[in-house]
Amino acid sequence: MQFKELSVGNTPLVSLDRMFPPEVVPVFAKLEMLNVGGSVKDRTAHHMVSQALAAGRITADSHLVESSSGNLAIALAMIAQRQDIPFTAVVDPNLAPANRCLIEAFGGHIDLVTEKDEGGGYLQTRIRRVDELLESIPGAVWLNQYANPDNWRAHYHGIGEEIVREMPVEPTHVVAAVSTCGTLMGLARRLRARWPKIEVIAVDLEGSVIFGGQGGNRQIPGIGASRVPEQLALPEVDAVVYATDWESAIACRRLAKCEGILAGGSSGTVMAAIAKLIPRLDKGSRIVTLLPDRGERYLDTVYDPDWPAQERRVTKAFEASYRRLGERPTRVDDGRRPVPAATSSWMPPAHILPNAAQPEGLAR
Repeated sequence: MQFKELSVGNTPLVSLDRMFPPEVVPVFAKLEMLNVGGSVKDRTAHHMVSQALAAGRITADSHLVESSSGNLAIALAMIAQRQDIPFTAVVDPNLAPANRCLIEAFGGHIDLVTEKDEGGGYLQTRIRRVDELLESIPGAVWLNQYANPDNWRAHYHGIGEEIVREMPVEPTHVVAAVSTCGTLMGLARRLRARWPKIEVIAVDLEGSVIFGGQGGNRQIPGIGASRVPEQLALPEVDAVVYATDWESAIACRRLAKCEGILAGGSSGTVMAAIAKLIPRLDKGSRIVTLLPDRGERYLDTVYDPDWPAQERRVTKAFEASYRRLGERPTRVDDGRRPVPAATSSWMPPAHILPNAAQPEGLAR
């Protein structure tokens, strides 16, 4: 069975110099929402399916089944449609309504789980449902984005290679959101092969257990997990910065205001984490990151002025959000002169926002 190629990759690398002044710390970002299916997961799906086809794991009689919070399911539905094979996406209530419509528009079938797992999320429940479907659907194939090495290889040879080729300066930090950890691991390995001293900073959502955090309610899909993914190689990650749902929403709206970029919820989590990190970095630091998906799919959540609920409008200080992981020398709080903190002045102080409070620039 021949793989039908898609236009995936070679996304623009831009400088976010209106949101993060370059004279303080320049921030460069790959616009992954410009992939054909609208997210970085197009790269993951494209590579996993092409490799499975080449190895004979997927045939004309196969039925793809995958657990997804949205973007990978969209990408797999799109690719399965082109390959003329059926696809079932095992999803949960956090799936954005627009993402559900896109999966179904590409011919994918939705299998919704509603029971939370022991970690407070839905991931374990989704995986158990995948196991059930593998037993009941003839020809069912699970590519398993959580453990499949073709996940991280997609980003090693894709976005990682592109960053090496396109960066105008040597980056000191790569900052990326985590879920399966495939993107982070692929980036870490390719960028360290080129720049051995680069710091690898993971961005996670409050309520995720990936780096040992307390499991809890997470409302932004596509970031965090209620279990530790097999892809994660902890010694290769230097630090993790957490952000809340509310901080992510603030940063998404700030990105739209400053840069004219309407990005998805996990992009906001990354922007919020970078805003926390920059005041603690050395002068001369340079950050490269990626914006994983489009914002149009989150107009009724992240970009809704009434979202999230008031009791979830929580912000946290850097000290409560940052955790050092590796043994490599740190560039954060190492006694050298930090850069000014002005770049994160748009982030509210750490507290639960009162009902009347509205961050600067976010008035209705």
